[in-house]
Amino acid sequence: MPDRPTTPATPERRKPVLQREGWGITGTNPLALLAKIIGLGLVLAIAVALAGPLLADGRWVLFGVLVASTLLVLAVYVQPYRIPPKYLLPGLAFLLVFQVVPVLLTITTAFTNFGDGHRGPKEDAIVSIESSSVQRTADSIDYVLTVAAKGPTPDGKLVFLLTDPATRQVQIGTADGLTPAPDAQVGTTGKVTELPGYTVLDIGQASARAKDIENLSVPTARGAIRASGVSRAYEGSKTRSYAPQCDCITDKATGQTWTADPKTGYFVSSTGDRLPQGWRVNVGLGNFQRLFADPVLGKHFTGMIIWNFVFALAVVFGTFAVGLLIALALNNPLVRGLKFYRVLIVLPYAMPSFAMLLVWRDMFNQDFGLVNQLLGTDLNWFGDATLAKLAVITIQFWLGYPYMFLVTTGALQSIPSDLTEAAAVDGASRWLAFRTVTLPLLLVSTAPLLIASFSFNFNNYNAIGLTTEGGPFPPDSPTAGGTDLLISYTYRLAFGAGGAQYGFAAAVSLVIFLIVATVSVIGFRRTAVLEEIN
Repeated sequence: MPDRPTTPATPERRKPVLQREGWGITGTNPLALLAKIIGLGLVLAIAVALAGPLLADGRWVLFGVLVASTLLVLAVYVQPYRIPPKYLLPGLAFLLVFQVVPVLLTITTAFTNFGDGHRGPKEDAIVSIESSSVQRTADSIDYVLTVAAKGPTPDGKLVFLLTDPATRQVQIGTADGLTPAPDAQVGTTGKVTELPGYTVLDIGQASARAKDIENLSVPTARGAIRASGVSRAYEGSKTRSYAPQCDCITDKATGQTWTADPKTGYFVSSTGDRLPQGWRVNVGLGNFQRLFADPVLGKHFTGMIIWNFVFALAVVFGTFAVGLLIALALNNPLVRGLKFYRVLIVLPYAMPSFAMLLVWRDMFNQDFGLVNQLLGTDLNWFGDATLAKLAVITIQFWLGYPYMFLVTTGALQSIPSDLTEAAAVDGASRWLAFRTVTLPLLLVSTAPLLIASFSFNFNNYNAIGLTTEGGPFPPDSPTAGGTDLLISYTYRLAFGAGGAQYGFAAAVSLVIFLIVATVSVIGFRRTAVLEEIN
C-alpha cells in the first residue's frame, strides 16, 4: 500500500510574550492588561499615600497591616494562574473593613470612657486646660488676625495668620504653635491678602466657622494666642498650668490644685470638683456596671429591656398571626377579586416606612389627630407611657402584617393539598388538620424569617425615633424614655444633645448583640427540630 501523505509539520505557535513570561495575563486582550495595570497602580498609589501619615504618627501596627495587605494583593493578582483567592480576596477585604473592624472597635470602645471631654490622650487635655485659661493682660501683644484655611478650599484646617503691627511680619498660628510665613502678602491694614497653600476666608466664611475660631488656641512661650472676633487676636498668659512633679493642674490666681485621676480620666480637686477637660482611659467593666449598679439608671434600663422584648415579640407574632389569617382566608382560588384584595393588603408594605411613620405620628396627635377624631376621645397618646407604647405597637402592626401575609401566602401554596385532604379523610377537623399538618409545615419555611424579623424589630430605631422619639421621659431620667428601645437609647447616648458618650453607648451595643445572638441561637436550634418534619 502506498504510504499515506503526511501533513508537513508546522512550527509551534509561540505564546504571547506577556503570558509566557508570567505577567499574570491568561489571555491576549489588551484591555484586560490595561485594567490590571490601572487597578494595581491604584492599589500602590493608595498604599503610598497612606504610608506617609502612618509613619509620621508612629502607627507601626497599622503600617505593618498596610504593607502586608498590599503585598498580598500584588502576590495574588500578578501571578498568571486562575486561583480562588483572586475572587475571594475582594469579599474578604469588604468583610474585614465593614464587619470585623467595626465590631472590634465597638468592643474596645465599650471598655473606655471615650466621649465628649474624653476624646484624646492626657497631653491634649493638659493643652486644652492651659489654653482655655488664657487671660488678657495689660502687656498682651495685639495681632492683626486673618482667618484662613489650609488647602484650596475654605473647608480645610483652620489657621490664624497673625501680623505683628510693629514689624508687619506674618506668622501662621495652629494648635501646634507658630511658624513664620515669609511669602505672605500683606495689605495696608495689616490683613493678609494671599499666602500660597492657604485660602483666606472672607467675613461670611469666617463667621460660618465662628465656633472653630473661638476654640482655636495657639500655644506660645508666655501662654497662648486667642482670637478676639475675626480681625484681632491677642497673646495672653495662662492662669492654670500643669506640674509633672505632682501630676496636677494649679491655678495661679487662687492656688487651687486638681490632681490627675487615672481611673476616671479627670483632674480632681481635694473637694471632689473636677475640670471639664478629661482624657481617654480604660475603665474596665465600669460601663457595664453602670447599667445595673446605678439605682435610677438600673431601674429604667431593666424596664427598657422588658419593653424591648415585649415590643419585638408582640410585633413579630402579632403581625404573623394577622398575616396568616388573611393568607388562609385568601388562599382559595374561588374567592372573587383575589388579586385586588392582595394588592390592597400589600399596599402598606409598598409605602416608604419612614414616611408612613411620620403620617401615623400626626394621626395620633392629641389636638388634630385622626385617631382621636374617629374615637371621639382626647387622649394624649404620646404623653403617657402606656398609651405611647400601644400607639407604637399599633403602627408597627399596620406596617408589618403585609410582609407576613406575603411570606405565609407563599408558604401555604408550597404545601401539598394531598396532606390536608388525607387528614380530612381520616376524620380530622379543619382546626386539627391546620394545627397538626399545615402549621408545622408552615413553620419549617417561616421560622428563620420570624427569627430575622425579631432581630430587626429588636433594633427597630425608626419605629421609635420617628414617632415618640423615646418619650415620654420620667422626671428622674431625662435620657431613658418610656418607649425607648435599647437601640434608640444607644443612639441618644452617642449622638444626643446631652453630649456624646461613645464608650457607654458601645457597652449598650454589646448588650444588644448578646441578647439578639442568644435569642437567634436558641431560635435556630428550635428550627432545626422542625426540619425533621420533612
